[in-house]
Amino acid sequence: MVMLLNTKVRSPGSATVINAISTGYGSAFGIKLYVNAEVKFKGPKSSILCETDSFVDTKLMELCVEKVIERFGILRIGGELKYLDLQTGVSVKTTSTLPAASGLSSSSATSNAVVMATARAIMNEYGFELEDAGLNELDLLNLAIDASLEAGVTITGAFDDASASFFGGLTVTDNMKRKILQKKNMEEQNILIHMPDRKSPTAKSDVGRMKLLAPWVKMAFDEALNGRIYSALTLNGLLYCSALGFDSNIALDALDAGAVAAGLSGTGPSFVAVANNRNADKVEESWSSYPGRVIRTGVDNEGTKVVRSG
Repeated sequence: MVMLLNTKVRSPGSATVINAISTGYGSAFGIKLYVNAEVKFKGPKSSILCETDSFVDTKLMELCVEKVIERFGILRIGGELKYLDLQTGVSVKTTSTLPAASGLSSSSATSNAVVMATARAIMNEYGFELEDAGLNELDLLNLAIDASLEAGVTITGAFDDASASFFGGLTVTDNMKRKILQKKNMEEQNILIHMPDRKSPTAKSDVGRMKLLAPWVKMAFDEALNGRIYSALTLNGLLYCSALGFDSNIALDALDAGAVAAGLSGTGPSFVAVANNRNADKVEESWSSYPGRVIRTGVDNEGTKVVRSG
């Protein structure tokens, strides 16, 4: 009989530098807003019980567990073929400080957290590590992306968002090939987020209009590749505002107040501004006349991590 284990994983959201929908190339960085996932083995065999304190899609959570169990079902560990047959069900609970359907990678953070927590619980139970089975962290990331695609919560698989959430810091990516082109720590700055009183699920966005932006988003992506992250974020954010019908004045007011970068994150509705300590209060004040709320946070360079194991 499988022991009752309780594994907890924390996964950060991310803010957009380059939205990959128009070109297939993207960039994002981790932020200190989190989805926490706890996994226990209990209940009838093959059952998956999901519980959440937010508007997270429990179908996504179920798919994450299924993907891990399927992938870990037969593994070659230490040269020996092993069949890992869980004799119990899986219970998953998520809690979050990351607003859902906000353009801040809540789906990617959920997928990453649930996949890693499930995988770590199984590894604890059977006594092996990823490398013992010829696996690595990218394998877990890809399982999370596969679950997000199957659940229909992403258009491209969001490899840029998912990789920034998984590894922390800044990633620049080829989303179609699921390849990280650049990965590095993001400098510590104040991250201010304007959250309007509405949601904007990525999967319901107008892809056709976003693809019209491709030549100009490519220019923004080149800025990111060359290390000019703040100009890339601002240009990308203003472009997607125009395509998706968001008020670009929100970003412009932040820039006028001293933000080093500001723009729409993901497909909205949230806007992200980057500001130093001297101007952060001014940026926050510049958004006080807009309906909604302002969240003040920071850069996450740690990524998805186990905070309790067993």
